[in-house]
Amino acid sequence: MKKLTWLFSIGFLVLVLAACGTSEDESQSASEGGESSETEADGEENLLEEIKANGELVIGTEGTYRPYTFHDDNDELTGFDVEIAREVADRLGVEAKFNETKWDSMFAGLNAGRFDMVANQVGIREDRQEKYDFSNPYIQTSAVVVTNENNDSIQSFEDLEGVNTAQSLTSNYRDIAEANNAEITGVEGFNESMQMIASNRIEATVNDRLSVLDYMQQRPEAPVKIAARADEASESGLLFRKGNEELVDAVNNALEEMKEDGTYLEISEKWFGEDVSK
Repeated sequence: MKKLTWLFSIGFLVLVLAACGTSEDESQSASEGGESSETEADGEENLLEEIKANGELVIGTEGTYRPYTFHDDNDELTGFDVEIAREVADRLGVEAKFNETKWDSMFAGLNAGRFDMVANQVGIREDRQEKYDFSNPYIQTSAVVVTNENNDSIQSFEDLEGVNTAQSLTSNYRDIAEANNAEITGVEGFNESMQMIASNRIEATVNDRLSVLDYMQQRPEAPVKIAARADEASESGLLFRKGNEELVDAVNNALEEMKEDGTYLEISEKWFGEDVSK
């Protein structure tokens, strides 16, 4: 009887040790699986393959920022950035699918995976490069100060000190206004800031020169003017979530091919009458 009890005890101990071993192995496997699933969840490294498999590149854009991304008289989405993005998608062998959203929601939309890429004149700067990947620059432009045509008190960026300016809160131009000690009133986009200046509800805005020139050409009756222009040009790139190196490389190759075969210059001259890559 004692021998039988002893055998049962040994058997029970073996079962316990086996169970512990299984638990430890499962824990280790789960840890390794975490690494593996992180790589898969990253999926970002396979995003280019997913895009090609789905047959579409989902692109975030405003659709209200002429001449880069806006709706024409037929309510069709068009603009310089839209044409560049469509050409990139075409060279990747997929369709461009645009997902329109407000500027201040664009980064959150990219983070949430609602788009694969953003094409909306996103300025390349260090704080953004810490969080996102950019393509090579595809356009250069400069900042300008815009005022009502009757305002002669602002003639330089330095004159913005203490002045109330209308700015998109996450744009490069808000940073320039703040660097010159302006007071900031947040707006949803370029058109709102221009309308506020035209109606004297705000004193100035710091904004993109090419957009302002286009606005003034389209609305010659608007009582606005360029009061000052920055000497330095800023560069914009197509924007991606971190970890999409294969996609970024493919887009950079497409942009380079466009410049080499003259397609980029054709699009640039159509919208601006000059090469805006330099």
